[in-house]
Amino acid sequence: MKIRNLLLLAVASLLMVSCADIKSVPYMTNIDEIPAAALSAATTQAGDFSIKPGDLLQINVAASNKDVVAPFNKVHYVPTAGMSYNIGDHSSYFYLVDDNGNIDFPVLGKLHIAGMTKNSLEDYVASLIYPRYLNERPGVECRIQNFKVFCLGEFKSPGVVQATNGRLNVVEAITMCGDLTLQGMRDNILLVRTDASGQRTVKRININDAAFLAMPEYNLQQNDILYVQPNKYKARTVWSMPPAYSAGVSIFSTIVSVVTFITVLARK
Repeated sequence: MKIRNLLLLAVASLLMVSCADIKSVPYMTNIDEIPAAALSAATTQAGDFSIKPGDLLQINVAASNKDVVAPFNKVHYVPTAGMSYNIGDHSSYFYLVDDNGNIDFPVLGKLHIAGMTKNSLEDYVASLIYPRYLNERPGVECRIQNFKVFCLGEFKSPGVVQATNGRLNVVEAITMCGDLTLQGMRDNILLVRTDASGQRTVKRININDAAFLAMPEYNLQQNDILYVQPNKYKARTVWSMPPAYSAGVSIFSTIVSVVTFITVLARK
């Protein structure tokens, strides 16, 4: 009866652990409780990254007359037969933001752009060109070429996630890493971010709670780090004995085996 009771207790404990773990797996369990206005406001603020030292930018200046904006572009447009243009030399196509947050822009010279957003940089460059150099306000487009996020921990496929369109959010990063493992802590994802001045901040994201969709941190920045911690059940399974204790146990086991063997021979 004692053995049976112990087995029943073990099964009950296992079921309780499983139930507790299952409750922590689903995402956004309270999605219906989040006000639509909050989600809408978060959506309108998406997609504008802050420029930082080390960023690699593509900045194009366009106007109705390609020739008048050619001096402001690092891309060399080579005319072909007819009216079309082909992009020529790519050797100096991008702008690398230096450690001081500056770039060297054709005609305009050195510009300090660290801390600016994509949209504010586009407006800034356009204001420097028009009306001083051109009779019409040019269109300026900025794209970041090295937008990447580092995903560590309990992802199914952890690694570096590259965003080709210069924007990425938490859900997209999780999806690109194959989702979280069942052992990952969904209520305590760490986001480590470095701003344009080099200061690091740490935020915690709970994706069980749909409120994270309205967080400013939902939209990731380049070089963000997402770390998913293992839950306590996973932590227990990876426990290992310290090497010194392991060696002691091995020696003790060997001694016991030898003593047992000698005892058996002596009885014979």
